[in-house]
Amino acid sequence: MRFVVMSLVQHVQQALDALSQAGLLRSPLTITGPIGPAIILEGKEVICLCSNNYLGFASHPLLVQAIKDGVDKEGAGAGSSRLVSGTLSVHRGAETHLANYLGMGDALLFSSGFSANVGIVSALLTQDDVVFSDSFNHASLIDGCRLNQATVHVYAHRDTADLERLLRLHRSKAREALVISETVFSMDGDVAPVKDIRALCDRYDAALMVDEAHALGVLGPEGRGICAAQSVKPDLLVATLGKSFGMSGAFVAAAPPIIRFLINRARSYIYSTAIPPYMASAVIVATDWVRAADDARRNVLRHADRLRGALRELGFSITDGESPIVPVLIRDPVLSMQLSTRLLERGVFVQGIRPPTVPQGTSRLRIAPMASHSDAQIEQAIAAFAEVRHLSPAGG
Repeated sequence: MRFVVMSLVQHVQQALDALSQAGLLRSPLTITGPIGPAIILEGKEVICLCSNNYLGFASHPLLVQAIKDGVDKEGAGAGSSRLVSGTLSVHRGAETHLANYLGMGDALLFSSGFSANVGIVSALLTQDDVVFSDSFNHASLIDGCRLNQATVHVYAHRDTADLERLLRLHRSKAREALVISETVFSMDGDVAPVKDIRALCDRYDAALMVDEAHALGVLGPEGRGICAAQSVKPDLLVATLGKSFGMSGAFVAAAPPIIRFLINRARSYIYSTAIPPYMASAVIVATDWVRAADDARRNVLRHADRLRGALRELGFSITDGESPIVPVLIRDPVLSMQLSTRLLERGVFVQGIRPPTVPQGTSRLRIAPMASHSDAQIEQAIAAFAEVRHLSPAGG
């Protein structure tokens, strides 16, 4: 095959043109000021219904003050990677606090949820091992599996019968086995059958890794997530600090030997500068606040239930769920963005989600209320959806 020679700029412009024609080109909008129930977007105040700031903690005065205090006491940066000179006492304090909160042996901080998942999954297993991954798992888990030398088998979404079929066929061919699943799936808001998955792991001698990013802080006793709600102890529990905790970064909680191994083998940990010490110091404050935030948990879930019921009555395609994530299935990527634009014109910011974030034919609007939204703001959002429903294939 002969290729047309072109410059790098020509090549990427061609790719951008193809994305635009398919309705998949992304152009981030600029927000001014803190992330809260209302934001200033491109100079206009709108209701924000597309943040993962579920408990409204990102701009909470206690957290802001804790970060200010942390800067004064600990400084702005860690200075290097953790294995060089970047492990500070405040990092270990935050990790111990998180491990105690979750009832796990130890914890390890990462710079982001993506770096945590990629680093952990790629480090744990070798070519002699096998991984079983839910088909709807986050891109970071998928990329970790791709970087891993183990054989990877993808099981149908939340389908424990399919998982058991694959375990029965392939577990005995490998030395170690790891089953990986999110607990609340980020784009659908549905919940994994973690208790049944744990039982299969025990039956087939496999380890269980869960990503509680969208559950921690919102669901389960004291906000400890789906595993706590289902009385399950995973072998590894990953979660982010950028959602209910209102900050940035991530961590994994596991038995001390696993944490020690990851310190020595997880490349995204070894070769990254440690998270800022002021952020680590604020983790302790945030953990205690999240643990006590029962009223906020009830409020955000109440908002989500109200949105599901009202939008379903308006004729939109809404799936059942128990998380704050409310997906509105549109299917067409161009129409999804048109609806997002029409809602924004009415003062409601709901982001359209398109491939490759979701599978082809499942483009959607992803609604995510915060505990700090008022009832009036939720009703305003519902009214805006009522005005644009004629554009929706379900609402027309």
